This record gives sequence, structure tokens and C-alpha cells, in this order.
Amino acid sequence: MMSEHMIPAAVLDEVRRDLRPVRPLAAPLVRALIVLPVGIALLAGLPLSWGLRRNIGELALWASWGLSALESLAGLLIVGAALSEAVPGRRLSARAVTLTLLAGALVPAALMLVTSWLAPAEEPPGVSVRFAIECFDQILLWAMPAVAVPAWLAARAWPERPAVAGAFYGLGTGVMADAGARLFCWVSSPLHVLLSHGGAILAVTICGALVATLVDRWRPQSTVRRS
Repeated sequence: MMSEHMIPAAVLDEVRRDLRPVRPLAAPLVRALIVLPVGIALLAGLPLSWGLRRNIGELALWASWGLSALESLAGLLIVGAALSEAVPGRRLSARAVTLTLLAGALVPAALMLVTSWLAPAEEPPGVSVRFAIECFDQILLWAMPAVAVPAWLAARAWPERPAVAGAFYGLGTGVMADAGARLFCWVSSPLHVLLSHGGAILAVTICGALVATLVDRWRPQSTVRRS
């Protein structure tokens, strides 16, 4: 190993001038709290801008806003997992990755079944495609910009596997958006929720993976990774 005495003085002086104190990263779940306002905006913004579902009165408060808040919390925890994965040396195990992906898929599906059981809403004839497109578009319209916040938080940590971290914060954001969408969606059909809502969540997940990968590739090579 090269000793300090073998390094030219000019190089050492340049390194010393470049040294700056760096504030350590907070714990992943603490940083995930920064995304909490985003989750609240998605939860409240989607139904308030589009209008509440027509049979919202058939759902108790716990089954409408309560379950949506629970789904939003699940999405926030998935974002927390993404921020943990983003820290070098703290990559999640294969088991943790699988469980996180399953949670992102099963939580919206479970709430869809509960909602369909408590307040079934039949789809009017001839509107299935239009309703599917509307739900898909609305979830994407709100979720895509929201991805920027966890993307910035994850990028600051220099993830070793940016695509995995990006997929996770995309998935978490998509789940938080679906929490709001279930309050305005008039349809409780499993096929509609799977294709429209699930397809939108999948699209945001892929978007997150692509964003994280592009950020990692475009990052200046001279930047030093944070530990």
C-alpha cells in the first residue's frame, strides 16, 4: 500500500482542500417520514379531486378512510424498505425483497376484496374500458410526480442496486396512490382492480426502477459515494 510520504504534496493538498464534513444519513424509516406528506396528499387528493365513490355511504369510516390510511401506511413502509436498500452495505436479503414485493401486491388486493364484500358496486354496461383507463390514468397522474421525493432520498445514499431500490420506492408510491384511488373508484370488480389499479402500480414500480438506474448512470463519476 502506498504510504503518505510517497504521495506528492500537491496531491495531498488538493485532497485536504476538498475534504468537507458530511452529515450522516438518518435511519431509513426516519427519512421515510419525509415522504409522509406525499402519502397524505395522495390519500386525500385523489378522491377529493375526482369525487368520492357513489356508494361511499355503505362503507363505515374504518372501511373507507381507515383502510385507505392503512394501505397508505403500507406504502410508506415499502418506501422505508427502499431507503434501507439504498444505503451501501444494507442491501436487503432475497427473502426480504420477496416479502416486500408480496406485501405491495397483496395489500391492495386484500383491501379490494374487503371493499367488494362490504359495498359491492357493479360496473355499468359498456363502460369497463373507460373506467379502467380513468383509474389507470389518475393513479399514474398523481403517483409519477410523487416518485421524485423518494427518488431524491434514495439517490443521496448511493444505492448499490439502484434498480431494486427504485422498484421499491415506485411500488410504495403506487400503493399510496391506490389508497386514494379506492375511495373514488366506483368499481369493485376484481378484474378491474387487478388490471387497472394493479397495472398502474406495476407501471409506477417500473418507472421507479428506471429512474433510479438513470440517476445512477448519469451521476458524475467524480462524486464520492457516501457510506
